[in-house]
Amino acid sequence: MKRLIIFCIPFLLLASCNVLDKQPLPSITPENFFTSADDAEAALTAAYDALQQGSLYGQDLNVVGEVPSDNVTSSNGDVNALERLIWTPQTGQVSGVFQNSYVGINRANAVLRYVPTIQMDQTRRNQIVGEAYFLRALHYFNLVRMYGGVPLRLEPTESGEPSVVALAKSTADQVYAQILTDLQQAEQLTATTFGSQTANRTRIIKTAANALQTRVYLTQRQWSDAATAANKVISSGLYQLSPTFNALFPPDNNTESIVEVQFAGNADGGFILPDLLLPSPPATYSFPKFNIPTTELLQYADTLNDLRWKFTGEVTQAGRNHASFVMATSGNANDNGPFVYKWRSNPNAFNSPDNYYVLRLADVMLMFAEASNEQNGPNQDALTRLNAVRTRAGLAALTLANLTTKQAFRDEVDRQRRLELAFEGERWFDLLRYARQTQADASATHKVTALDIIQQVRGTRDVNYLLFPIPQSEVNNNALIQQNPGY
Repeated sequence: MKRLIIFCIPFLLLASCNVLDKQPLPSITPENFFTSADDAEAALTAAYDALQQGSLYGQDLNVVGEVPSDNVTSSNGDVNALERLIWTPQTGQVSGVFQNSYVGINRANAVLRYVPTIQMDQTRRNQIVGEAYFLRALHYFNLVRMYGGVPLRLEPTESGEPSVVALAKSTADQVYAQILTDLQQAEQLTATTFGSQTANRTRIIKTAANALQTRVYLTQRQWSDAATAANKVISSGLYQLSPTFNALFPPDNNTESIVEVQFAGNADGGFILPDLLLPSPPATYSFPKFNIPTTELLQYADTLNDLRWKFTGEVTQAGRNHASFVMATSGNANDNGPFVYKWRSNPNAFNSPDNYYVLRLADVMLMFAEASNEQNGPNQDALTRLNAVRTRAGLAALTLANLTTKQAFRDEVDRQRRLELAFEGERWFDLLRYARQTQADASATHKVTALDIIQQVRGTRDVNYLLFPIPQSEVNNNALIQQNPGY
């Protein structure tokens, strides 16, 4: 299902449009809006709608997750600060992700504050509240891994008064604790399987909470908890790897998908990113594109007999088609060379109907393999999950005799994460994880970490660049917040 409904709600930062089939109210307040099951559904829809914003999954979360990394490059001036690792508190993506994550948090907070008071079917009410807990956790997770400690707002902001808006940063540990608390609530309250109102992969069920728990625990190096959460997803039987890697794209609620952001493909719900990545045609305009695959990545992938990176035999409007990228040739220099090809539908003037993966099964399998290896060293359970991803890509299954040490297994998981999830917005965050793991455990080496990229680009291993700065507008308007070190 691709239809999206957006509604008005009277809280600060919750601007949108209306579709509720109700008599107009003389004024809208929490007391007269949150009165029915329809209101609860509309409030949840608005909370999901926040994910579509260009500053979040519509564009910027992908860009900040890829452009600073070794996966991609770009000559486009809009991503220059990310490309050169010279971001500042005024950088657009830095400000956009921060500010619009709180739009999403505020909408989730409104659901959590008011929906429990509505007289309606209890099972459905629990489901709605559980989904809101997941959404709040997702936003805070994106914030904490980008900025470190941030203000924890757990009630809807209904006033612009400085005494309400000003809030000091909580520590990163406090934010992570809140994320895990919210995900525990989401796991408890949501359905165990897909039902009539959770039929597509945008709606949250228990295993979606488990998948995000896996990523959170992995980021915190809580290996046992990460493996346990991942195994709940894998053993649920609700998800299967797509038979071919190529069939995963563009994302459209396939059986491997755990959570997707849904886009309708029109002005009310279109996806911006494909037009920024694809050559013209099929992109609407010709200009220097974002996220151009690096020569190093393509040369490395070309040494492998890897179906994720091999020519599929198709020649498309974009060019010579590979599963992960496309080679295009045009009279216009902006449209020559390799381009990301994981979103393929006609962008339709920055309104693509393609969806965006937040979590999918192959990612969870690789996270299980990583966590299990870090906890116990190479073992058969970890190898089975790793091999499932390898063999789907056409690579030979490995044995424990091939990966005899924790370091060898770690390197192979890292390799598969890069090749499998390239351009999906996770590479920079993986490199950040590796840098922090190396800082915490000198024996846990990785071939490339974020600090290596920082050294290469900036000429110094500046640990301050493991975090983005707090936006300057937030520092100016919130007297209680402090800027991150180094900015």
